Amino acid sequence: MGGGARHSAGDTGQLVPGARPAQGHDRSPGVRRRGNPDPSSTHGKDAAEAKALELAGWPYPRHLAGRQFAVVVHGDTVGAESLRRALADWASDMHLMLAGSKSEVDGYIGYFEPYATAHEALDRDVAFQAEVRNAALALMEAVEAKRAGRLVEPGSRLKDPRPK
Repeated sequence: MGGGARHSAGDTGQLVPGARPAQGHDRSPGVRRRGNPDPSSTHGKDAAEAKALELAGWPYPRHLAGRQFAVVVHGDTVGAESLRRALADWASDMHLMLAGSKSEVDGYIGYFEPYATAHEALDRDVAFQAEVRNAALALMEAVEAKRAGRLVEPGSRLKDPRPK
């Protein structure tokens, strides 16, 4: 039952053979994962202080800005393209950088077929598997280029006139 797309003979189970796991993290020193980097500025969760801080010129920090992303969405009836666009727009609004034209994929697996056979449909769809692999490879290529200083996003030094 299924499993061919993920674990075939001679396959290590990796989506992208030879991919290396990330070492540590690539956040700037002192940057937390999300939210207010200085919760003491609002003494925790004081809404009045948070509103005052925003109105005084909160800079809307984007902790993930400049990172690359890829997005893959699949569905079985409707909505895959709309969801892919919404996710890519959201990441772009947070100033993440699309890893290239091959790094956005949407498609339908087992179109209007039963959920019970969805894994078999994925196993048969080698073209979609290749598109997903290409998205992952494009992302790896972009990350490596960025880390080596060979990738600069055009316009990244321009000031945002609407920072929110």
